[in-house]
Amino acid sequence: MDKTIPSLAEAVAGIENGAVVMIGGFGGSGAPIELIHALIDRFLATGSPRNLTVVNNNAGNGHVGLAALIEQGMVRKLICSFPRSADPRVFTDRYLAGEIELELVPQGTLAERIRAGGAGIPAFYTPTSYGTDLAEGKPVETFDGRPYVRERWLKADVALIKAERGDRLGNLVFRKAARNFNPLMATAAAVTIAQVGEVVEPGALDPEAVVTPGIFVQGVVAVPDPAQEEDLNRSGARYPEVAA
Repeated sequence: MDKTIPSLAEAVAGIENGAVVMIGGFGGSGAPIELIHALIDRFLATGSPRNLTVVNNNAGNGHVGLAALIEQGMVRKLICSFPRSADPRVFTDRYLAGEIELELVPQGTLAERIRAGGAGIPAFYTPTSYGTDLAEGKPVETFDGRPYVRERWLKADVALIKAERGDRLGNLVFRKAARNFNPLMATAAAVTIAQVGEVVEPGALDPEAVVTPGIFVQGVVAVPDPAQEEDLNRSGARYPEVAA
């Protein structure tokens, strides 16, 4: 089954209003900038999608990528572990204005909630957050004399992820630290769309190097020269570009 998608616009065309969208990356490492910007383009052209719930490690930086998505007013709720990153002014301003909801999740718990969603595990117990505001209202049980907080899985309608290479069947190879949340999110979404630097033929990837098997991926779109969030922010970039 050929899972290649000819354009970024077609790759994000099926994301609906109110969708839960997981977006890969750890800061700019492994962030699918082009897929996010394509989603913004669709919103500007059609007014959709809006009222998104986004799951990401942080809250975006500067005025590109996730920060730009938030700046356009497309995000109703953000589930993340690190809302105070290098330049989170877009998220901070909207949060203080009551225009976006935040669900703060410890980073390891966030990763495990996503992994549990992909593995079909509805809930698990962790000592993390016990005795803090983050555990308020959550069930607590004691195991071997230690209290543990029950956490629920996280699943999504769509995952937007980034890989180094992918074949036409959706098998993916990641580049170094860009692996981060991307493979977990691929398993936890009903539909996973991956932007890859290169699309190759089946058999061209070393099976031992494949991290995400194609069974978890519904679409692959080629982005041969992907932007890096940090480079864009150092140059003062904004998306969409603001006319002078």
